[in-house]
Amino acid sequence: MPSRPRLSPLSAALASTFAALLALPAQGQTLNELYDAARSYDATYQGARAQYDANVARAAQAKAGILPAMGLTAGVTRSDIEIDTLTGAGRGTTTPRDFNTQNVGINATQPLYRPANWATYEQGKRQADIAQAVFTIAEQDLIVRVSQAYFDVLASQDSLALVRAQKVAVAEQLASAKRNFEVGTSTITDSREAQARYDLVIAQEIAAENDLQVKKVVLDQLVGRPGSVPVPLAVPVVLPTAMPADINAWVAQADEVHPAIKQARLGVDVAGLEVEKAKAGHKPTLDANLGYNVTRNPTGTTTSTVGTRANAATVGVTFNLPLFAGFATENRIKETLALEDQSRSVLEGTRRNVAQATRAAYLGLVSGAGQVKALEAAESSSQSALDANRLGYQVGVRINIDVLNSQSQLFQTKRDLAQARYNVLLGNLKLRQANGTLTTDDMNAINATLASNAGVPAVPSATAPDRAQQQQQQPVVPPSIPVIPPVPVQPFNPPAPTMPTPPVPPVILNPPVR
Repeated sequence: MPSRPRLSPLSAALASTFAALLALPAQGQTLNELYDAARSYDATYQGARAQYDANVARAAQAKAGILPAMGLTAGVTRSDIEIDTLTGAGRGTTTPRDFNTQNVGINATQPLYRPANWATYEQGKRQADIAQAVFTIAEQDLIVRVSQAYFDVLASQDSLALVRAQKVAVAEQLASAKRNFEVGTSTITDSREAQARYDLVIAQEIAAENDLQVKKVVLDQLVGRPGSVPVPLAVPVVLPTAMPADINAWVAQADEVHPAIKQARLGVDVAGLEVEKAKAGHKPTLDANLGYNVTRNPTGTTTSTVGTRANAATVGVTFNLPLFAGFATENRIKETLALEDQSRSVLEGTRRNVAQATRAAYLGLVSGAGQVKALEAAESSSQSALDANRLGYQVGVRINIDVLNSQSQLFQTKRDLAQARYNVLLGNLKLRQANGTLTTDDMNAINATLASNAGVPAVPSATAPDRAQQQQQQPVVPPSIPVIPPVPVQPFNPPAPTMPTPPVPPVILNPPVR
């Protein structure tokens, strides 16, 4: 009967890890699902939406200055008057007079020429565009924050899974070193080195577990969904590329469409209109007035005892020309001109910052893609190095610490590779955020790289199966690690060093005199 091929300790550890991953499926959420949840829960985004609505409503108020104003008035007045006769017949007498006055009217005013009001109206339209730009920045920020928290959890899960797989591999190497020590084929140093490396992996596992819990808390708080489980990347991992592959094209696009640059440009327009408003302080205003008023005195007035009613319709034009305001208008113009120069400086600074951020994001993405390729090659090389060290350890040309170092190097490379892939995915989003073109469609492209199945593997438990139980598919049992007795160490008492005797100085002969 042919014997079953024996797995290497590292291959067995990886197999047990990913078998445990696939054994416990859980319902996961994609990046799009968690983003939709965050839009309705995240306090920062909700505050930005409310601020946007407030800014739009405030901008709409500026239109009132160019529209007619209409008002309805009504009133009732009771007058009690005493009329004293000073001369003529009845001199020295007092006549009481009581009467009521009732009035109702409707009046309207239409601005005909008000330059300041028209400038305010134009400012309102630009303020609405500024509100839209600010809200777009908030939306892009939410996409990046959700994606960052999403991939942080996946990276922590990968790190914990690799640490636990490394723990199994180191435990098997420790058991092998102990068996070799018992049969006399290795020294106690190999066992102690493996024990030290195993204790170090235990500490790394505790740190990885804590990091994963913290990352999950951050994601849950962001999306408002406790126990969220991100869907991992599909295998094989296909990373999107940034197109076009020209940094200057990304910078040029940012200068045209970035919402922060749009906001700064609109700020320059608003400042220019503010100058026009200040200059309007020297200009006249012209308004049209229209009204209809009814006044009724049912018991007469002061001079008459006959009840009257007066219906008055009025149409007119009001002209106003400011002549002197104590130099307030001149100083206001100077102030607005200085503020306009400031807004231009803000625009130039924003353009420079956006260009710098776009270049940095592009270079970071290109560097990240190169790191992924280099780490993929390093992963293959580290695996080959580990296999060679294991074989050398078996034939006696390598020591145990060489195998342990190769294991650590391989797992560190795997962690770095997983993190580099997540950084590339985030780098695509951050590049588009830097140049102002980030939308949900870009997030959909990242979401397409995730696994298509709804079941998401859970992180393996802290206890991993040994190699024999992997072959038999038995419950998980931790490897048995015997206690290493202490090694007696002889006291180190080296002899005192002896100082060498200085050599005899050479005799220098005088050269012959010619």
